[in-house]
Amino acid sequence: MKLGAFSISLSVKDINISKEFYENLGFKIFAGDIEKKYLIMKNENALIGLFQGMFDNNFLTFNPGWDENANEMEDFDDVREIQKKLINTGINTSNKIDPKTTGPANFMITDPDGNVILFDQHR
Repeated sequence: MKLGAFSISLSVKDINISKEFYENLGFKIFAGDIEKKYLIMKNENALIGLFQGMFDNNFLTFNPGWDENANEMEDFDDVREIQKKLINTGINTSNKIDPKTTGPANFMITDPDGNVILFDQHR
């Protein structure tokens, strides 16, 4: 499966303190809005999402249709196809995307150790 850009999404207590911490590790703001309490930070190909007050836990994120620079990829697996393949292997999703739809959509799964994985397609 072609899952697209990968990042870790972190639930942070104070976006400003976390921003400064990751800047000290060489990350730079790539996207987001600090006033809305979320930032996407980048260091080479590594992406970290910082989210204050939006989520209870950290999770892994894949963005089908995007590369690590948020450029649209021509060749990718639509999030609906990924969901179908996972369901066919016996992996349950927390929400089901209507397969008749197109465009942006998302769903989540949980790995055997309780780690949440978000598949979030923006196009």
